[in-house]
Amino acid sequence: MEALGRQQAAQARPGVVNAVVYNKGVRVADIDIDEAGEWARREGHVVWIGLYEPGAALLEQVRKQFSLHPLAIEDAAKAHQFPKLEEFDDSLFIVARTAQMQDGRTAFGETHLFVGPGYVVSVRHGASQSYASVRQRCEARAQHLSQGEDFIVYALLDFIVDNYFPVLDRINEQVDDIEDSILTTAALTQEVIEQLYALRRDLLRMRNAVAPLQDVCRRLERTDIVFINPVMRPHFRDVRDHLRRAAERIDTLRETLAFAFEAGLMNAQMQQTNISRRLAAWAAILAVPTAIAGIYGMNFEHMPELKWAYGYYAVLFVTFSICMILYWRFRRAGWL
Repeated sequence: MEALGRQQAAQARPGVVNAVVYNKGVRVADIDIDEAGEWARREGHVVWIGLYEPGAALLEQVRKQFSLHPLAIEDAAKAHQFPKLEEFDDSLFIVARTAQMQDGRTAFGETHLFVGPGYVVSVRHGASQSYASVRQRCEARAQHLSQGEDFIVYALLDFIVDNYFPVLDRINEQVDDIEDSILTTAALTQEVIEQLYALRRDLLRMRNAVAPLQDVCRRLERTDIVFINPVMRPHFRDVRDHLRRAAERIDTLRETLAFAFEAGLMNAQMQQTNISRRLAAWAAILAVPTAIAGIYGMNFEHMPELKWAYGYYAVLFVTFSICMILYWRFRRAGWL
């Protein structure tokens, strides 16, 4: 009952999603932020705190509990950070971008991780799925969770990266729809152009989220980061492999969009060329009666055809014949 009351009190506090302490991978108790530092200093215990868009007062409270660097706290409060890993004397500060689909568009958020001996604090901002499922999977695998804060960091990063792929799948569907639209209509409408640029912008933001995170995972594999157990380094290598696959898909989708845009431009140019050919062909055909009418409209006194009884019919016949010959030639050449 006491543990349940503490959990309800923690969840009722704005910004606090969960605050739990574990011992050898087993959940011990839901705790209050004010006692998190004391639990983290106990041998074999790990405190995992989840925050969502916390205020300055809550972040300052967390800082005091774990003696976090003020610069890291300042970055965590702004929520407009580039993916990175910063090392302090006794802690790590990791920034990762999150992505998910909202109303058919890609929405981005951020997750900041404070990692140190005996604690992990995750701070979510903006569009991001809850990490409750990550916590449940970790608690179901007590043997892995017993490895401590290393496994928690891996589980969170793996969850963030895995959520990139449903977003990329949805973008891929939208790219396919645009390709089909361009091939069927053979034209770039204003709506299609807006979709192209919106998708290219989203893919660029995805690229800016994925590429730096590869460097973060690469640094987590290094041997000089004392907080990372060598046993966990292959797990971060696996996350980096997933990031590389995501980066390759992003590059492929960007190239596909570029090709679709070029194809649309080529179709538009071909349509303009065909229209210009038709206009030129009809102009050449109409030039014949115009020229003949202009010649006989000059009112010269000595024009033999004017006094010929069949001159009018002959001129009409010649005009019509020349126009039909030109029409046949242009038609054969594909201009009409």
